[in-house]
Amino acid sequence: MKKPSRVSYQTVRELGLALPDVEEGTSYGTPALKVKGKLFARLWEDGTTLVLKTTFEQREDLMAAKPETYYITDHYLHYTWMLVRLPTVHPDAIRELLQTARRLALPPKRRPRAKAAPGRQ
Repeated sequence: MKKPSRVSYQTVRELGLALPDVEEGTSYGTPALKVKGKLFARLWEDGTTLVLKTTFEQREDLMAAKPETYYITDHYLHYTWMLVRLPTVHPDAIRELLQTARRLALPPKRRPRAKAAPGRQ
């Protein structure tokens, strides 16, 4: 079985720029991804961690399931952002997280509706 490739910021950049209306920018002097001018992901100062827009619920679930990959510092405690260790995140997970982060960064009236879970309508 082939091991998934390691995720880098270049991976994040390529996946993010493939999403609608996403552009590159900077935030706190680091490379960032924005949608309609709103930040949804940026490289943290250590160069291997991604700061990513999320919800408190998603963040808690991910941190509980994979604390080696998803975490926060005290600074992010009251904000809907989480830290993602890129070397340990699965490529499929980062793709989905970027899609969600992009959607969350859009103003509410411009957000596409989340897909209903199978069996829910």
